Amino acid sequence: MQQTAILALEDGTVFQGRAYGARTVRTGEVVFNTSLTGYQEVFTDPSYSGQIVVLTNPQIGNYGTNADDDEAARAWIEGLIVREWSEVPSNWRSSETADAFLARQGVPVASELDTRAIVRKLRSGGVLRGALSTAGYSAADLIEIAKNCPSMAGLDLATRVSTLESYRWTEPAKPCSPSERIHNAEQGKFHVVAFDYGIKRNILRRLATVGAHLTVVPAGTTAEEVLALKPDGIFLSNGPGDPEPLQFQAEQIRKLIGRAPIFGICLGHQILGLALGGKTFKLKFGHRGINHPVLNRRTGRVEITVQNHGFCVDPDSLKDSEVELTHVNLNDQTVEGLRHRNEPLFCVQYHPEAAPGPHDSQYLFDDFAVMMREFAGA
Repeated sequence: MQQTAILALEDGTVFQGRAYGARTVRTGEVVFNTSLTGYQEVFTDPSYSGQIVVLTNPQIGNYGTNADDDEAARAWIEGLIVREWSEVPSNWRSSETADAFLARQGVPVASELDTRAIVRKLRSGGVLRGALSTAGYSAADLIEIAKNCPSMAGLDLATRVSTLESYRWTEPAKPCSPSERIHNAEQGKFHVVAFDYGIKRNILRRLATVGAHLTVVPAGTTAEEVLALKPDGIFLSNGPGDPEPLQFQAEQIRKLIGRAPIFGICLGHQILGLALGGKTFKLKFGHRGINHPVLNRRTGRVEITVQNHGFCVDPDSLKDSEVELTHVNLNDQTVEGLRHRNEPLFCVQYHPEAAPGPHDSQYLFDDFAVMMREFAGA
C-alpha cells in the first residue's frame, strides 16, 4: 500500500502527497530550485545540507541516476518535494532509479504535492522551517517538530560537511556533450590547496582541467598549515549554512591574502568577503536555479549563471575599501563577484563549474590559472 507523505511548515501549513524514498522524518529549511535538469547534482550538493528542497520542474526522476553525476559521496538534501515522481527512468546512462538512490541514503520524498503553491508561499513570505514525514507522523506533531527545527541563520554547517582528512585530486573534467570543447592544460602545473567547506566534485575537476593538482583540506585548517604545503594558489569552496559563524575560517583566509592567489565560489566568496572586512545578510528566499542573469561589470557582458545560496555579501560593508564589485545580479542587484584592487584574489557568488548548466562563466577557472602563473613570475 502506498504510504502518505506530509510536509508541515512552521506557520501551520500542511501539504499531503505520496511517499517515496526512505520511510523517515526529516527537518530543515524549505527552499525551492527552478532548474529543469540536474536533480542528481542537487541531491548530492553539500550546499543543500540542512534544507528540504522543492523542485519546480513538474517531473523528477525520469532519467534515473548514475555514479558520474554525483557531486559528493552521498546525498546531502534533508528531503525532496516534487509534483510528479517518475518511478521508471528512461536514459542510457541510468544505473539506479532516483527512488532507490534516495531510499538507500535515508532521504524521504513527497510526490503529488502542489509545488506551485509551496513556491508562491516561500516567494511571498520567505523561506520557512519544515518537517517532512514518510513514516506515519501526524500533521500536528510535524508542525511542532518544524517549529523546533534550528534556524539556518547563525548555523555553521560547513564544518559538518567538510572532509575530516586531507586528500589529493587530479581528475580533470570530461565533456558533457560532443558540443563541449575541453582543452586540458598541462597536468599538475599548479599546486592548489582547496578548503573544503562542502566542495563539489566538478569544481575539483574544473581546477584540474586548467592544470592544477589539488590538496583538499578540512574547513578548520589554519593558514600556517596551508602555507606549509607551499601552494601556487588557494581555493575556497562552496558550502551550506550561514557564513557569519565562520569567523575562524575568515581569520585564516585574512592571513593568507597576498601570500598566494585566492579564488572563492559561493560560501568561499562570502568567507572571503568577511576576511576583507565585509558583512553578510540572509536573503528572503535565496537564489537557486540555472538561469540567473549576472552582469560582469568589468566586461559589460551578461552571463547566465547557476546559483544556490541563501546569504549574500553586503556591498555597503565594503564601500570605500580596496575591493572592487565585479559582478551584480540583474534580478535584485545583489553582489555576485568581488576582486581586490591590489592583491591577487577574486571570488563569485554563483557556480561557474555547474554541470549541468550554462558554460558562460567557466573562464573564471582560466583566470585563476593566469593569476597563479603571473604571481609565480612576479
